[in-house]
Amino acid sequence: MDVMTIINSMVSIGGLGLLFGVGLGYASKKFAVPVDPKIPLIRDVLPGANCGGCGYAGCDAFAKAVAEGNASPDACPVGGATVAQQVAEILGLTVQEKEPTVAFVKCNGTCEKSQNQYNYYGIPDCKEAALLPGGGAKSCSYGCMGLGSCVKACPFDAIEIRDGIAVVIEEKCTSCGNCVKACPKGLIEIVPLAKKVRVACNSNDKGKDVRGFCQVGCIGCRMCVKACQYDAINVTNQLAHVDYEKCTQCMACVEKCPTKAILGIREEIQEKKAN
Repeated sequence: MDVMTIINSMVSIGGLGLLFGVGLGYASKKFAVPVDPKIPLIRDVLPGANCGGCGYAGCDAFAKAVAEGNASPDACPVGGATVAQQVAEILGLTVQEKEPTVAFVKCNGTCEKSQNQYNYYGIPDCKEAALLPGGGAKSCSYGCMGLGSCVKACPFDAIEIRDGIAVVIEEKCTSCGNCVKACPKGLIEIVPLAKKVRVACNSNDKGKDVRGFCQVGCIGCRMCVKACQYDAINVTNQLAHVDYEKCTQCMACVEKCPTKAILGIREEIQEKKAN
């Protein structure tokens, strides 16, 4: 092969590369999709957790949805009020501050207080175990199995297993809702952070059955309903429910509950009232 052949090959390849480059450059401008300048601005103020708590695949998708008017500026649970305000300023809008919320596990049936119907040696995954007879090893088919699917789903290390049940670390919780989606029993709900009176039970079994396998389950006795002067608690399907819009945290239901299925953090309530 002579030198001219090599040179001609190089020139040909270089010419083709230049031609393709010019063509791609033209195509990129000709077929470019205009990008709303607000999208990168919104994306920059988001926390970048990509947790999906806003209902979108990640922060990029959420920023686009907000800029297009398809999502609310305050829909990011991780960023909270601060990020909501920043996003609203970019859009030239105003937002009302939402009440802070937190995830809560509706089960207090620890290893000591609740019973198992058999020993489980399978995959440590709640969804897999829930497919077994009885909905898992726990005697209460509504109770937390403590296998940690919610722990794996939380990107903020805000939930852990203690004595056989999941417990939320409220200081770390962002209310992203990943743990809510991960629980096959529907045991986890998002509640107002400031409201400390909560029903730690999810069972719809009759009281007699509940007493047979859990010391701290709700038995639907309605003593809490009679004790509440504000009509803030009711019993549906053998299970007590708190209406947080009416609850004054007077603690009457907590004190009357015979099984202690209703929890109340008295110190925090008293401190709040004192202020």
